[in-house]
Amino acid sequence: MKDTIITGLDLGSISIRLVVGQLFSDGPERKLQLLGAVEHPSQGITRGSITSIDDAASAISVCLEKAERITGIPIDTAWVGISGTTIMSQSSRGIVAVGKINGEISKQDLERALEAARAIATPPNYEILHVIPRGAIIDGQIQIKDPIGMTGTRLEVDTLIIQAFTSEIRNYTKCIYRTGLEIEDLVFSALATAEGVLTARQKELGAVLINIGKSITTLVVYENGELLHTTVLPVGSDHITQDIAIGLKVSPDTAEKIKLDYGSIFVRDADKKLEIDLSAIDAEEEGRVTVKYVSQIIEARVEEIFEKVQEELKKIGKAGILPAGCILTGGGSKLGGMPEMAKKCLKLPASYASVKNIVNPMEKVFDQSYTTAIGLAFWGLSFYQHRAKGPGFLSNLDDSLDIKGRVNKWFKSLLP
Repeated sequence: MKDTIITGLDLGSISIRLVVGQLFSDGPERKLQLLGAVEHPSQGITRGSITSIDDAASAISVCLEKAERITGIPIDTAWVGISGTTIMSQSSRGIVAVGKINGEISKQDLERALEAARAIATPPNYEILHVIPRGAIIDGQIQIKDPIGMTGTRLEVDTLIIQAFTSEIRNYTKCIYRTGLEIEDLVFSALATAEGVLTARQKELGAVLINIGKSITTLVVYENGELLHTTVLPVGSDHITQDIAIGLKVSPDTAEKIKLDYGSIFVRDADKKLEIDLSAIDAEEEGRVTVKYVSQIIEARVEEIFEKVQEELKKIGKAGILPAGCILTGGGSKLGGMPEMAKKCLKLPASYASVKNIVNPMEKVFDQSYTTAIGLAFWGLSFYQHRAKGPGFLSNLDDSLDIKGRVNKWFKSLLP
């Protein structure tokens, strides 16, 4: 059973969340049987970056202990999410001549093309996390979904390269290893979240997944089953809290309570006569403020978040033309009216994300804050599925065909 235990570890700015599952075969379909899901307040993590290795490692250890008590299973490996504003992506194309005399494209040809795509000039102090295949071209014929077995003389593979700051990888790695965990793979959190909540049909039609966290907002865009674009925006739900704190001249803790208890995204929905007695929330505060004024502050910041998302969609020519629409997730997306605001600003259908293919789900995993941890577990599940079937071409997994064992050696080589 140990070989089928899959653990997803999400290091968020507010909470560290850990999900433990097991590979579950239901006929031809493989699902994730949920064994446990726990969380613990974050320490030493800000804006997706490690700010204190000792504090972060301590918080991760507490989370691990909770999970082991609940499941009764020792947890020694995990698929770990990495995020932060230093994550960047760029397109790359690998071109090779087909090796066989009869022109049949083999797995080895595909591997050589992917290696050629990987050989790009990375910015200083960056490491490649993922090489995501997006499509192939054979002798000028475009939109090839899977080139293996086809015939041609020249193979081109279009990829999206996801890169992370080397020091960030080292800091994440040190934290994880200090707890005694081994890293199955370090995964860009946005891709893992998409793995857990987006359906194949949504990816085929075209969709943007928006994860609104405390300090950052990440988005991934899919169309025709391919990953088109991904980015990290340096704005999140905490900026709403800060705006309220500045606007009302109250402490951030008081502002957070006001946001959660009285916050409304749309000014039109706010009770114009209702006033908030600040001293009832915090004895050290005084004065009264209208709910309408609070809503004005919230609406302005939420509009700004979606305007930044719209700018990213315009960059890739997909503004307003993704049929599957906008899928919202993350703890910051839980403010009432968020889908309606997304629909208004992005001119797209909008809905909340929902996890899929889970056996024995717990109520807490349907919370939007758990989607990344669930997605990391599904990323691990995809690895086992593809290993059982043999490597495919267009998948959410990167091109590394031998992930297990390789990653720990690579991560450890980065440590001083």
